[in-house]
Amino acid sequence: MSPLILFAVVLAYFLILLGVAWRTSRHATNESFFIGNKDSNWMLVAFGMVGTTLTGVTFISVPGAVGSNGFGYIQLMIGYVLGYLAITFILLPLYYRLQLTSIYRYLELRLGRRSYQSGAAFFIVSRLLGATARLYLVVNILQATILDSLGVPFWLTSCVVLLLILLYTYEGGVKTIVWTDTLQTACMLAGLVICSVFLLRAMDLSLIDSLERMRAQGLTRIFTVDPDSPAYVWKHILAGMFITIAMTGMDQEMMQKNISVRTLRDSQKNMLSLTVVLTGVLLLFLFLGGLLHLYAPLAGVSATGDKLFPAVVLEHFPAVVQLIFFIALISALFPSVDGALTALTSTFCIDILGVQRRPDLSAAAQMRWRRRVHLGFSVLFLILIMAFKWLDDPSMIGVILKLASYTYGPLLGLFAFGLLSRRGVRDRWVPLVAIAGPLLCALIEGEQARLFEHYRIGLELLILNGALVLAGLFLISTPPRQGGQDTQYLSK
Repeated sequence: MSPLILFAVVLAYFLILLGVAWRTSRHATNESFFIGNKDSNWMLVAFGMVGTTLTGVTFISVPGAVGSNGFGYIQLMIGYVLGYLAITFILLPLYYRLQLTSIYRYLELRLGRRSYQSGAAFFIVSRLLGATARLYLVVNILQATILDSLGVPFWLTSCVVLLLILLYTYEGGVKTIVWTDTLQTACMLAGLVICSVFLLRAMDLSLIDSLERMRAQGLTRIFTVDPDSPAYVWKHILAGMFITIAMTGMDQEMMQKNISVRTLRDSQKNMLSLTVVLTGVLLLFLFLGGLLHLYAPLAGVSATGDKLFPAVVLEHFPAVVQLIFFIALISALFPSVDGALTALTSTFCIDILGVQRRPDLSAAAQMRWRRRVHLGFSVLFLILIMAFKWLDDPSMIGVILKLASYTYGPLLGLFAFGLLSRRGVRDRWVPLVAIAGPLLCALIEGEQARLFEHYRIGLELLILNGALVLAGLFLISTPPRQGGQDTQYLSK
């Protein structure tokens, strides 16, 4: 398909998003931006969160990794389900009971002001790195397949994409992205199904025949039973559970949509629905990956990893399927990036600047601050995208999970201390403990060959990081205040 036609279709898709944004952001306030006036429909939130959770990295990297890991991703998925159940029945009731706008406000109520700011700061770092890594992957594919041939430089592509995302999130925030994410998730899932059906027909295979051929080629292997392997089954199940708890339940981007729902019961229905649908969609991604690895040698495609899916589509799919692929790819990207940009703005304004605590700021002044912060984060996104372009790692899902292990570990430790203990902390020391955890993890990971011989640390690095921060918090802890709110209410 002509790059100009693809470009025109992508542009038309953006215009539809801008139309949705205009419709939903009329008369929007800061309350609309931060938590959607707490009036979001739980079914829309649940469906839209599928796209937010999966992202463009999942769309490209999970199918591409089937060749090397088989269906081993299912090990993580088992952990994901356990993590979502913990969020549904432990964290959501806490957030609703405290009527939070920012979930990190819990850390202030339970531990203190520095703990609160530390949690918010680590979320900002985590989301900045994770969202820009995801955005880089998809922008890079758009660049290589469409815009290089048109002579458009990478930096200009990145600027235009960020500008368009900024435009449709600028006013409405959460109120807008609940609707745009629903639209984009539908487009992504449609693309996933259509590509899978096309591959089955191209190889003249039934569903059962394709699974049997995948099994014969070793693509359906799931469990790794070698304890020394980074992919050991129990490592992945535990890591998947804690990744979900940290990256969803302790993440303002994900939780701001949940707490924008009117009641706890509806929010819990949202999470349980998300768990069921997401599990099915991830299984479909793995199935698609198996089909791609069956098709590639038949078609003479030598690409592997993140490059496999785009290579098969662009070299062997008809024009209409190529078009669907690009729409699906973009739809997989934007729910994570627009939500991240909105959540980062919310967290910085509420938790770092404290705009809602300042009586000297009128509603109009608060809105001006929010808009400036939104623009500022857009610029930071651009800088980090260029940094990832320089890094150019062949498998971005590995990069994102490794970054998450370092940046979400302190959040896991802080929330775990608040929930599992009734003790207080010497609040001024909390930032040092939160920073020490990732630094110790880096030291241990760097020396693991000498410390553990054959054992290799994998995704359980997040658990180790959280445990180190938790241990550090106990070292600086103080006895619980008898009868205080923090011991009798917040740590329930």
